[in-house]
Amino acid sequence: MSEDGREYNGSGGLPSRQRRRFPGISSRAYEHPADRSALVALRKLSGFDTVFKALSGLLPERSLRLLFLSDSVRVSDQQFTHLNDMLRDACYVLDLEKVPPMYVNQDPQPNAMCIGLDEPIIVVTTGLVELLDEEEMRAVIGHEVGHALSGHAVYRTILLFLTNLAIRVAWIPLGNLAIMAIVTALREWFRKSELSADRAGLLVGQDLRASMRGLMKIAGGNHLHEMNVDAFLKQAEEYEAGGDLRDSVLKILNVLPRTHPFTTVRAAELKKWAESREFQRIMDGHYPRRAEDKDTSVTDSFRESAAHYTTSVKNSKDPLMKLVSDIAGGAGDLGGRVRRGFGGFAGSAPSEDGPRNGSDGSGPDAGDGNGTSGGGPDGPTDTPPRDKS
Repeated sequence: MSEDGREYNGSGGLPSRQRRRFPGISSRAYEHPADRSALVALRKLSGFDTVFKALSGLLPERSLRLLFLSDSVRVSDQQFTHLNDMLRDACYVLDLEKVPPMYVNQDPQPNAMCIGLDEPIIVVTTGLVELLDEEEMRAVIGHEVGHALSGHAVYRTILLFLTNLAIRVAWIPLGNLAIMAIVTALREWFRKSELSADRAGLLVGQDLRASMRGLMKIAGGNHLHEMNVDAFLKQAEEYEAGGDLRDSVLKILNVLPRTHPFTTVRAAELKKWAESREFQRIMDGHYPRRAEDKDTSVTDSFRESAAHYTTSVKNSKDPLMKLVSDIAGGAGDLGGRVRRGFGGFAGSAPSEDGPRNGSDGSGPDAGDGNGTSGGGPDGPTDTPPRDKS
């Protein structure tokens, strides 16, 4: 039992192996900038608690709780005790005062979720439990506890409800376009919240290789002897930089229906954060505290989010992002860059406008590094991949 009386596992309240603990840590310490700015704004919104209470009667939360209680196995000191120890460890490391209930649900699809309005509940599937080893599972449970600490469970439950409600009334004239805009924006936030929770999982497990292995198994199954973390991360680099503008558009179309980023992208993002000064400062004990959350500036959070997206576009190797960066930087010969980016226009006739502004008419500069690609299938699959935990 810990100094404040909370018991976390059979070893007396301490994690099963020595890890750093983060007393009073604010979720702002690990949240992705885009996720953080949205959450800060929601927390500052006056009367939001009243809205929660009003919506709680409409949401099927009580039904879900009864469903899991009646048709799943609740993790406890008597059932799935190793998962119970990991859950308490995760709450101990992140200093989450109330340990959320966790259930194991029979489902061969590896997945996990954290939902709930009054209090979060965590659900993991048997497919996930059977797939991951102890350290990999610890990172996943830390991921879900991170969702709980951030308040994602609350906002996700409400937003999912509103999204489903909106889809039911999409038959209203012009309603579908407006609804899809809302759904697209919500899914973008969902994807960023997953990156935040991945970071929380790393803070709990404090084993980057285990986090990488877990993501790799979710992508390729339980065949570690056939997989390699470094090769898996190279896939993310190839995914970002490869192809031409057609591939960039297809990437956007593939990711739009998803609530989770692709697993290779998650692995690369987590590795990048693990190597950052921000992560090292947290590990050294320098991080925002929960007691300071009320004083957080919404403007500053949005400014950080905007700066993050600007930097991401500027540093991206994706052909479309490079083009956007060039446009923002005032690069010339936009038409030529677009033609070369799509590859199929390499042999097109020159523009009728001819040279302008004293140009010598030498044509587009060669070898600008905008990722021209030759041939190969460019169509997306008939159905996008299923989202995974």
